[in-house]
Amino acid sequence: MAEHEIKRYKGPAGGWGALRSSLEHLRHEGVLAEGSALLLKSNQAEGFDCPGCAWPEPNAHSTFEFCENGVKAVAAEATSKRVTREFFATHSVSALAEQDDYFLEDQGRLTEPMAYDPNTDHYKPVSWEEAFAAIGAHLRGLASPDEAIFYTSGRTSNEAAFLYQLFVREFGTNNLPDCSNMCHEPTSLGMPESIGVGKGTVTLEDFDEADTLLLFGHNPGTNHPRMLGTLQKAARRGSRILVFNPLRERGLERFTHPQEPGGMLTNRGTPIATHYYQPKIGGDLAVALGIARDVLENGHPDQAFIAAHTHGFQAFEESVLKTSWEEIEQASGLTRADFRAIGEIYDQGKAAIITWGMGITQHRHAVATIHMLLNVLLLKGNIGKAGAGPAPIRGHSNVQGDRTMGIYEQPSATFLDALGAEFDFAPPRNHGFDVVASISAMLEGRAKVFFGLGGNFANATPDTARVHQALQKCDLTVHVTTKLNRSHIVHGKAAFILPCLGRTEIDIQDGKPQGVTVEDSMSMVHISHGIRAPASPHLRSECSIIAHLALATLKESKTPWLYLLADYDRIRDRIARVVVGFENFNERVHKPRGFHLHLAPRSRIWNTPTGKANFVVHDLAVLQASRFVPQTNQRVFTLMTIRSHDQYNTTIYGLSDRYRGVSGIRNVCFMNASDIEALNMKAGTMVNITSHWMDGQRTAHGFLLVAYDIPTGCLAGYYPELNVLVPLSSYADRARTPTSKSVAVTVEAA
Repeated sequence: MAEHEIKRYKGPAGGWGALRSSLEHLRHEGVLAEGSALLLKSNQAEGFDCPGCAWPEPNAHSTFEFCENGVKAVAAEATSKRVTREFFATHSVSALAEQDDYFLEDQGRLTEPMAYDPNTDHYKPVSWEEAFAAIGAHLRGLASPDEAIFYTSGRTSNEAAFLYQLFVREFGTNNLPDCSNMCHEPTSLGMPESIGVGKGTVTLEDFDEADTLLLFGHNPGTNHPRMLGTLQKAARRGSRILVFNPLRERGLERFTHPQEPGGMLTNRGTPIATHYYQPKIGGDLAVALGIARDVLENGHPDQAFIAAHTHGFQAFEESVLKTSWEEIEQASGLTRADFRAIGEIYDQGKAAIITWGMGITQHRHAVATIHMLLNVLLLKGNIGKAGAGPAPIRGHSNVQGDRTMGIYEQPSATFLDALGAEFDFAPPRNHGFDVVASISAMLEGRAKVFFGLGGNFANATPDTARVHQALQKCDLTVHVTTKLNRSHIVHGKAAFILPCLGRTEIDIQDGKPQGVTVEDSMSMVHISHGIRAPASPHLRSECSIIAHLALATLKESKTPWLYLLADYDRIRDRIARVVVGFENFNERVHKPRGFHLHLAPRSRIWNTPTGKANFVVHDLAVLQASRFVPQTNQRVFTLMTIRSHDQYNTTIYGLSDRYRGVSGIRNVCFMNASDIEALNMKAGTMVNITSHWMDGQRTAHGFLLVAYDIPTGCLAGYYPELNVLVPLSSYADRARTPTSKSVAVTVEAA
């Protein structure tokens, strides 16, 4: 085992630590000078959109619109390291399987298409034409188009996503699972039932006008650090910031902006949370219900708004008031005094925003929790006015845009009608496979080809052993990617790696540089232009790969694939005629900062069956029904998987989790000190963690116990290492998002 250190971090988020880390990562990738210059074009109107998170850019732009983890993402893409044919000749796939995920991605950028050779157990170079012909032949040879699965990562541009879903639907299937299936699917399902749209209704400017912010289940210090600047401004002007998170996270406590000399000199940081609450894992529904009850009992609901704009208030009020405070305290982990303080702050606020992340969505009762958060907003009329509304915090830089472009296994009839009319074909109407269904279909032999447009499916998904088995049962696996990862090592009988351009690189088509577009978490659509030479002359853009694959597969397509590929404005013109809200796409997106997709609830227009915003009733029985109680004499904990500070989703940039005081190790288990003592163990003990589910047990071996500020009975540890514990059949009701934030486990000494 590598040397490791567990040492409490005492400084603020950001500050000198962020600067040192940024420089270290640029140096590690061999791009200290070039990378530093490159970052000045990150998130700029004339530059490229950061390939990391989806936090929007402010209207009042500065020269420095990047964060520490954005630096890591850009440095990893701009790296001087290369994975060439010589690397694959030296390393067999079996040998690479013995390496950890950090090693695989740290080898650098892929340089040319590769095909797996089962006779030698090595990847070998192949021409693009040979790869397209072989993949197309595999697809055409299937008994049904539904035997193929087409996965999408959230980094894919709008243009590539639109072409991709068009190709897949012309091929004849809606099997378009994506990373949304594993993160914000409950948001996309729950919000329309409440307010008629599945996206956040606020803009970044609304954060400048909110006097109350309620932050649920996300950690901006690691997952979207540019949000810290927004929170810092809110804190300084006196906004109340209430945090609800089981773990104490430094980015939610104190922040020093690296661009402020005065703050850097003292390095004490601006306090962020005015109130920090640590509910039990999964207790957020009870928290929201408790806030609503206190406002109903002691506050002043916005009766005029409720009467004019909502439906179902009376049933909601009756349900909330009949829930006892004892039940609410038990389910949430908070006290009656806590709720009185929270309720008073929320009731007195003039404009409130509620934000949430995967700490809310990756539970069996996730949809119900989102309904309850929306109920809290509706109670005070906090939708459709300045400084107020819901703000789900998305992950990858264009995960929201991909869904807007039609990457969805359950497309609407309206979208399919428009797509079919524009491209003169009959799109399939049956619903396709989501992520969970895709894995099951591969395991059962009902799906034989897996195609991944970006991402790392083998590591991003739950129930690792079963997912690996599923991929290995495929006749063919194909991955469009920039760097080597676990999914390329866990392959089908035939396998191809197709290397593509990164977001920072110049994309030339028909002799002209092209721009691609993305949609951020707050529905701003803007253009991104690569500015550096490609890592290899053999790389192709995602749009190029899709277009040529379509030509090799669809022998009777009427779509002019090469014509569209030659100028991405042509793709955007087609998008404008198919996707609602993208009318005059080119005209609007070529303006500085692009445009906002105006959402009806901002104008208090509710596109729901009732014609109003809906209070949706849930009681705490939902929590009990979602809880699995294993038959064991051992103490049962609830485990949540989280990111370290040196990773973005499944991409591992290093072995440090600075704010949590961990370095040199990833196999850790964060546990309350009193729980460690109750187990007759000590911090530093190596343990095995076993999850319990209806279909049996799963064990993760060799994890270091770390004492941490987390509620008793709750544990946390990193994914993908702990994905092995998440059962494939444990997912959010209706939304089917894996329950990675609520796993029933026991702990034993290793």
